[in-house]
Amino acid sequence: MNGTLPCTLVNCRMLEELDIGNNDIIGPFPFWMETLPKLQILVLKSNRFHGIIPASKMKLPFPNLRILDMSYNEFTGVLPIEFLENFRAMMNVSENEIGDKYLYSSSLSTVLLKGCPYELWKIRRPYTRIDLSNNKFQGDIPSSIGKLKALHALNLANNSFTGHIPSLENFTSLESLDLSSNQLTGDIPWQLTKLTTLSSFNISYNHLVGPIPKQGQLLTFPNTSYIGNLELCGLPLTMMCGNDEPQPKLLASTAQMKDDFSILDGFTWQVVLMGYGCGMLFGLVTGYLIFKYEKPKWFIEFVYHVYRIKRW
Repeated sequence: MNGTLPCTLVNCRMLEELDIGNNDIIGPFPFWMETLPKLQILVLKSNRFHGIIPASKMKLPFPNLRILDMSYNEFTGVLPIEFLENFRAMMNVSENEIGDKYLYSSSLSTVLLKGCPYELWKIRRPYTRIDLSNNKFQGDIPSSIGKLKALHALNLANNSFTGHIPSLENFTSLESLDLSSNQLTGDIPWQLTKLTTLSSFNISYNHLVGPIPKQGQLLTFPNTSYIGNLELCGLPLTMMCGNDEPQPKLLASTAQMKDDFSILDGFTWQVVLMGYGCGMLFGLVTGYLIFKYEKPKWFIEFVYHVYRIKRW
């Protein structure tokens, strides 16, 4: 499918799901779809949508939108604060609301749930997700994103977002967070340690600095979640922070090495003393036997003969 998205879809007032991903559709963001009162899923990924995201002029745009996937397009510019602030359905979703309204029919769309891909129709619970990855967004990540406390997955990877990571401590349901390959600066907010449901995490290849918080879920992720930040330090990275104590394994190895050297030193001195004592005893016994039997002449001739051979 190619061309532009027909605006006549605005007349489909009962439309709950629109998945046009993996096509060749061009044009700006279909802002006119924000008037659809029943729309819950909007998948625009892998097309040729472009341009900036306009600020909404509606009081309650996208009132029931729970999944928005705009990844792999050519969107640019700064995200308006109102764009994320208006997703009311992502602000308060009860995990107990399980029913047919959440059993999505699409078998084409997949989402990451606890780090694993699932088809939407297999998720038997309320699920909320925003994926803006692989575009050309710039500027700060809007602080208004912190209001989406019922969000399960957020992917802003491979853009040009700048500024600090916003406080996400209200994201008590967040399971997947990907902010990798941007231009983010500053340290890792300690509030991220409160995200106890987080199972997939990636902030690699930014310009983050300082120590990785040593508590909460952040300790459970591999170094691949943090690499590419040259001034970031602390476990699980190999670069330790300046005030970090040596790792327990390193201390144990050093102590063991010292013990080995001490043992080796003692063993070496014992061997030298034993050799010296045995040699001295052998010399005394030999000398005693030679002079006792009054036959030192042959011994003197033997030593003299050896001495002449060495000189030649």
